Amino acid sequence: MREGNKMQTTKKREGLRLILYIFMVALLVYVTVYMPTPYIIYQPGSADEVKPMLSVQKGERDEKGTFMMTTVSASYANLVMLVVSAFNPNAEIDQKQSRLGNKSEDEYAAEQVYMMNDSQSSAVEAAYHEANVSYSIVPQYLFIFSTPEGDEARKNFKPGDHLSEVDGHPIRGNESLSSLLKSKKVGDQVTVKLIRDGKELEEKVNLIEIKDKNTNQMRPGLGVTIATMQKVEPKDPGLQVNFANTRIGGPSAGLMFTMEIYNQLTEGDLTKGYQVAGTGTIDKDGNVGPIGGVQHKIVAADRKHAEIFFVPKENYADAKAKADKIKTNMKLVPVNTLEDAIHYMDSLQAKS
Repeated sequence: MREGNKMQTTKKREGLRLILYIFMVALLVYVTVYMPTPYIIYQPGSADEVKPMLSVQKGERDEKGTFMMTTVSASYANLVMLVVSAFNPNAEIDQKQSRLGNKSEDEYAAEQVYMMNDSQSSAVEAAYHEANVSYSIVPQYLFIFSTPEGDEARKNFKPGDHLSEVDGHPIRGNESLSSLLKSKKVGDQVTVKLIRDGKELEEKVNLIEIKDKNTNQMRPGLGVTIATMQKVEPKDPGLQVNFANTRIGGPSAGLMFTMEIYNQLTEGDLTKGYQVAGTGTIDKDGNVGPIGGVQHKIVAADRKHAEIFFVPKENYADAKAKADKIKTNMKLVPVNTLEDAIHYMDSLQAKS
């Protein structure tokens, strides 16, 4: 009996040890891998060819070289990533809050989607202007950034939703929504049609009281922050620019989108056979604006063996410092405008 009891006691202890071991392993995995930290890690992303991302229906697509956009990789850090990044000379650790501000992660992601779309529209306009293509701006739908006005809005909407109809009426922009809601009052219920993650759905929404930013007067509204998504339509349908879906956000690919669009709209090969990377925002007038994380983009472009890198003049000093540090052979070309970049490429001899 004593030996039997002793064996049972030993088995219980071994069972407890096994449970404790499993618990400690699970806790370690959670702490190192799954437990969130207040940090974000920036490091070089990719240098991607722009040509597969867009097309002009009747455009010239023969290119001996490439135009490449560059990205920064941003990761919400776990403990393992923080330790590894401490030994990575190309990694930059920052506070997550400095990236998000007062936005949620979903709101920030939606903002980046909008900024990419806006950047694409500006790139098309700038390229059309430079290539003397007549065009018009056509509002498409309302894009929802965030739901700051309380639980009612958060129940019906999510950041990134496309708002296309209200009570059966097509909504193309802010003006059409405001016009429709003028006849409504606070507490009225409207039916909205949304597109979320590629799927269409309807929601019954009670209008709430909001302050009009233009008049400072109170009026009924949906309680969401919105912006109009637009399409740039050329007079000649054969010159329509179409973009492929990408998971890249933000406005910093504007210049390189414009270079590729302009190349397809015009005769000849603007790449001249070179591997051309770059970064910079663009507006419809072709002005190139500064961006963040240029030091990471320099590394990304160098890894893809880019020969030329277009950089906004305001970012040139930081770009040059990083280029010197990694001893790249890339030619850094500071630009203020789209014309600066085009003139530089025009000045080059084509590679044989």
